[in-house]
Amino acid sequence: MTQEFKTSTSATESAPMVLCIGSVLWDIIGRSPAEMRRGSDMPGRITRLPGGVAMNIAMTLARFGLVPNLLSTVGRDPEGDELIAACARLGCLTAHLYRSEDLPTDRYMAVEGGNGLIAAIADAHSLEAAGNKILRPLLDGTLGSREVPYEGAIALDGNLTLSLLGDIASDPAFAKADLRVAPASPGKAERLRPFLTATRGTLYVNLEEAGLLCQDSFSNSETAALALLERGAARVLVTDGGASASEACAQSGPAAVITQQPPRATVARVTGAGDTFMAAHIAAESRGENRHTALAAALQAAATYVSGEPPL
Repeated sequence: MTQEFKTSTSATESAPMVLCIGSVLWDIIGRSPAEMRRGSDMPGRITRLPGGVAMNIAMTLARFGLVPNLLSTVGRDPEGDELIAACARLGCLTAHLYRSEDLPTDRYMAVEGGNGLIAAIADAHSLEAAGNKILRPLLDGTLGSREVPYEGAIALDGNLTLSLLGDIASDPAFAKADLRVAPASPGKAERLRPFLTATRGTLYVNLEEAGLLCQDSFSNSETAALALLERGAARVLVTDGGASASEACAQSGPAAVITQQPPRATVARVTGAGDTFMAAHIAAESRGENRHTALAAALQAAATYVSGEPPL
């Protein structure tokens, strides 16, 4: 199922615009090439980069030539000012960000070893506290309203509260949008339940997240994808690391699910891989690619990303 994408209305922007709603923050990532376990103390590198699920998706969309427009909250602190400037340099629109005097800029901290992600803490309290203030442009007529809903693609992440995600799943202001939804982490996967109940949007989850949504466990992505359709999902993409990825659509009848194996890749980093997969899939469909080629393009971009190279 190929989606239609809204073109930016700016005279200087002819590429499709995608609203990216969710976390925009600083990623603080410590990486060591050595395998690590609890209590490990290893030499490595610590970096600070623009991050957050919505931001990661936006950066990748920009690299693919789309126009990401961020809806999130960023503090009016020095860290927030730096982040706004970094967003602009990366080709992400920031005019509709909610900026509060009282809420600090959010942060995410992770430790990665040669054996993958060891631990992470997401401090997205400001995003949760801002609540529906970040959605004002879609309600007050700036980008859309309940009377004239926004009709373009929206990439949405599960760092929003369950109640706010529930509102988005049922609010008329989002009725015509092409919703693309990611849970942000397994710990927040169950926040996506409103989209199952409403049979809305395209969900991007990994095998563990699919199991949490279905209150079950799965041995492969195809089984998980079909189970999510049975639970009410309109469309899903389920990844299982280097083993497989499946795309399933309730409207596709007997061809409800397709499964592909990712390209082999040496893993140099993992944080942001799922966001890259989602963004690359959105970009592929914006080019008019079919289900099979769009999934293949997303898997290739994710494999390139985890190997340490930009996803292009």
